[in-house]
Amino acid sequence: MQINKFPDRTITIENKDYLYFGGTAYLGLPTHPEFQEVLFQSIKKWGTFYGSSRSSNIKLAIYNQFEDFFAQQIGAEASLTVSSGTLAGKLVIDYLSTKIQTFFHYPKTHPAILAQKSLPLFKDGNLHSKLLDDTQEEIVISVDAILGLEVKSTSFDFLEQIPSHKKITLVIDESHSLGIVGENGKGIFNTISIDRIHQKIMISSLGKALGLSGGIITGEKKIINKLKEESIFVSSSAANPAYLETYLHTQEIYKTQYQKLQSNLNFVADKLNLKGGLKFDKNYPVIYCEDDTIYDSLLKKGIVITNFKYPTYKNKMSRIVITANHTENDLEILSLALSKEKG
Repeated sequence: MQINKFPDRTITIENKDYLYFGGTAYLGLPTHPEFQEVLFQSIKKWGTFYGSSRSSNIKLAIYNQFEDFFAQQIGAEASLTVSSGTLAGKLVIDYLSTKIQTFFHYPKTHPAILAQKSLPLFKDGNLHSKLLDDTQEEIVISVDAILGLEVKSTSFDFLEQIPSHKKITLVIDESHSLGIVGENGKGIFNTISIDRIHQKIMISSLGKALGLSGGIITGEKKIINKLKEESIFVSSSAANPAYLETYLHTQEIYKTQYQKLQSNLNFVADKLNLKGGLKFDKNYPVIYCEDDTIYDSLLKKGIVITNFKYPTYKNKMSRIVITANHTENDLEILSLALSKEKG
């Protein structure tokens, strides 16, 4: 179905209004009036887009300002912005592929961080045998911070089982955790401190909870500096500078929206009766349902959710998304509808 206006807590389809519990605007920023006003002012300063290479002789100061601030905020040595989260993943994986031969991936890893000849991390419920053999080598393990169809952060305890002669580079996709998971929404990057890890690299879209156009990579300075030399980075347009400045100037809005989201999640946790295949955790703003009939059923009750076939999943994915902009009345209606659906 096609619509003619950005969906916030409501959506209009064929002249009929529905409650909308879909998308990825977890903090509700794309329609936030104050956030928009800061963005409008930033556009007046930086233009609608900067279609130049970051390696050009003319460089915009906002890129270093944003990247330094973001790295410090996340707890990394350095960060690098690009035009999308997918490009961030591709840039990192393509670079690592020229240095390291062996890649592994966690189940249902996002395609952006999936190397062409990557091996499954687990086989028949156990770690892949190549992770446990006597070969001394560098390896890459790619994983989503929160897997699709899950509501809790991925556990990295499996790394403790890998022998120390495997030199591990861990690539983490935080597209669906950044801004909402961890202390004040700072993600899980800085919480992963396992001795087996030689280096860790975080990639993420900025277009989910943070409401920005672009992608981000964080890690050690040496890897960030190497990525700046890659041909795909040099030849690509940069992230939109107006959005980056907006982020710097709206930290109080982010904090307020984060607190509103936490309040909404606590409200739902008190109301929702979990059964019938529903997955929910009050620290994550998504309810997953494994029942393929949920979409049509909720639609008849005036509720629209996300429902589509994702490349790395067998069936359609049904995501019921709670945002900072939903009202308690919205959440009451949703909880009642789900209770009747699964009662």
